[in-house]
Amino acid sequence: MTGGKIHDEDISASSQWSESTAARFGRLDLDNSDGDGAWCPDIMSEPDGLKQYLQVDLRSLHFITLVGTQGRHADGMGNEFAQRYRISYSRDGSSWVGWHDRKGRQVIEGNKNAYDVVLKDLEPPIIARYVRFMPVTDHSMIVCMRVELYGCEWLDGLISYSLPDGHQMIYRGIDVYLNDSVYDGASAERLTKGLGQLTDGTWGLDDFLHSHFYGMWPGYDYVGWNNKSFPKGYVEMIFDFDHIRNFTSIKVHCNNMFTRGVSVFRQATCFFRSGSEWESPPVSFSPTVDRASQRARFVTVPLGDRTASTIKCRFHFADLWMLFSEVAFQSGSAVYNTSRSARKQGHPTNIPVDDPTHKVDDSNTRILIGCLVAIIAILMTIIVIIFWRQVWQKMLEKASRRILDDELTARLAFQTQNFSFHNSSLSSEGGSTMNSTYERIFPLCADYQEPSRFVRKLAEFADSMESLDNETTGHRSCKRLAGGPDPPHYAEADIISLQESSDQCSITVNMFDSSMKEFPRHKLSFKEKLGEGQFGEVHLCEAEDMQDFLDADLSEENTESPLLVAVKTLREDANKNARNDFLKEIRIMSCLRDPNIVRLLAVCVDTDPLCMITEYMENGDLNQFLHKLSLPDETTPGYEAGGETTVNYSKLMDMAVQIASGMKYLSSLNFVHRDLATRNCLVGRNCTIKIADFGMSRNLYRGDYYRIQGRAVLPIRWMSWESILLGKFTMASDVWAFGVTLWEILTLCKLQPYAHLSDEQVIENTGEFFRDKGKQVYLTKPSCCPDSVYNELMLSCWRRNAKQRPSFEEIHLCLMESLQKL
Repeated sequence: MTGGKIHDEDISASSQWSESTAARFGRLDLDNSDGDGAWCPDIMSEPDGLKQYLQVDLRSLHFITLVGTQGRHADGMGNEFAQRYRISYSRDGSSWVGWHDRKGRQVIEGNKNAYDVVLKDLEPPIIARYVRFMPVTDHSMIVCMRVELYGCEWLDGLISYSLPDGHQMIYRGIDVYLNDSVYDGASAERLTKGLGQLTDGTWGLDDFLHSHFYGMWPGYDYVGWNNKSFPKGYVEMIFDFDHIRNFTSIKVHCNNMFTRGVSVFRQATCFFRSGSEWESPPVSFSPTVDRASQRARFVTVPLGDRTASTIKCRFHFADLWMLFSEVAFQSGSAVYNTSRSARKQGHPTNIPVDDPTHKVDDSNTRILIGCLVAIIAILMTIIVIIFWRQVWQKMLEKASRRILDDELTARLAFQTQNFSFHNSSLSSEGGSTMNSTYERIFPLCADYQEPSRFVRKLAEFADSMESLDNETTGHRSCKRLAGGPDPPHYAEADIISLQESSDQCSITVNMFDSSMKEFPRHKLSFKEKLGEGQFGEVHLCEAEDMQDFLDADLSEENTESPLLVAVKTLREDANKNARNDFLKEIRIMSCLRDPNIVRLLAVCVDTDPLCMITEYMENGDLNQFLHKLSLPDETTPGYEAGGETTVNYSKLMDMAVQIASGMKYLSSLNFVHRDLATRNCLVGRNCTIKIADFGMSRNLYRGDYYRIQGRAVLPIRWMSWESILLGKFTMASDVWAFGVTLWEILTLCKLQPYAHLSDEQVIENTGEFFRDKGKQVYLTKPSCCPDSVYNELMLSCWRRNAKQRPSFEEIHLCLMESLQKL
């Protein structure tokens, strides 16, 4: 819907309030300038939710696993949404089926407001061409909807199967119901004209008494039959397809707990029909008997490239019970002559002889030609892009250096001394090679949403969601139907550059502190290489005569000479975007004035390499500072400046208060940090804490960042679920990181957050936060942490709903009150 692959003419409705709220405007997250922002029916919805609907025609059968809904806000001009709704679907456009979940519930909980997108998993999924969304209300009210569908094209082509309904087994006093409980066709003597559990993409467990789905009855995942009810010794199933196909095999998932009288079928015999009569000969197959393992398994029945539009298979019992949970066909589209005369002459139906009307299946040839044409087009496009970029780079190289410097509102430099370090070992020092793709502190809007440029399948997170193995259901690997971003539980954030977002925010940062001075490069002495990023390096240096560059408040604190400082440099070969970002970071940091934020002291921008000089406290970062300490016994005095190795709870809370104060200042300016952690906080005299952003550059903390397929590196153990899955960074996601930072402080950084989980398990845990089924894992309460701080503050920082998390102003007030009670 959002991506436009579903055209306007394929979206219809029972009615519309006006032309500006027609069905074509019911696309999720897409406010059309010609419309009022959603589909709205022309009359108020009724409680039964059956009269008004928004219909989508997918043009072919699709396997749909997820739907999304949103209301109408029209940039603040509307506030209509559907609190609840139903879904009905059809495969042929005439016979409609109402969807219900595995417990029989038909009504789906929808939106709570007009803005947020609400996603709902369809369990069981539906196979349909037409889908209708029908709003439901408790009382008559006006509703509007925008919708989205997620899934993939149903390449099996199976439109219905017919079979005897399953039986009831009594095992050791337990009632085991083996019926097809989600079948959507008719159920008289046989199940007919529908699909159900055999095509829901979920196969049963080894023990059929247990289920993939919580709260379901024993045997739920299987459809099963008792041998005593079939005198002929077999169960007959009929499968109908959308058109004539060339079948290679059928795969049947069978239970094999032979100790309970359940076994894989002894023989399968399949008949084929392309017209009105069954063709001969049938195909028979007998699987190998396996009495060594009771594991459920797929049994592949080869079909010998036979063509048909209907297949009838008879599965013969090998034991008292036979249990199936999934059936999948491997086939390709084909058009063959199926005339009765050809069969009577003895010609095989898949090789018509001397038939001028026969059409050879050249689908593979067409696919090959199409691929070659696509590859050539892609190569030509790449060549054009490369050529165009080279032309522009040459033009930019000729531009004056002043064009870049004009972005600053004051001239930053007056001196031209070359930057030189007094230590000749600079070039020989090693450092982290981790790419600094994570942005530094910069302004963002209060509810800023990253652009949807997601990389698919975040760290194998979707593996557990795939319905069958690659060989069985590679044709069912689902994606968004209508293009655009992938479903949230299949997404990965691609971090954008500072330049792409800073100009769109409510705070304009086109000012610059004109008091920022150019520092003589020759007065910087190299001490240590802290790290190396994609476009520059971070050095720990000593700066001589820095007191002349300090403000009054800083000069009182730093009386020593030389002064320890951190120097960020930009490589001379950095591209234009990196250079612009560096200058913008200087411009932004020059405006920050808070006792708990690292201060930009001076710059070196008159000549390359560009440098910024910031504070660096003598006690280093908070992570290493706390790691060396320990909590005292009740009789041990607390930490005091001067070399003690213990620290008490009140001092730890004072550190947390300082960090909260600094973050309160940043949030008041709509600044989003994105990487708040103890490694990014520096410790000065008397345990003064200042927030910085050096942690990522340090090789020491490489293990705190997770590299995604060689691309972005993310501090996933500190990130909120919406930052990982949706790429959304706001003050609320910084609040989540603060909760983890507070946990670090109260555990003295002895362990990494979620140390018992691997990186992949941490990502899976964020998926549990998204699903919100009570299975998410929280960081445990530190031993020195009071229950009130953990329950009321720390856990509130990790609430699923970002809007329910406290603000930094509230966090700072809460911590201050807790500190005063000590």
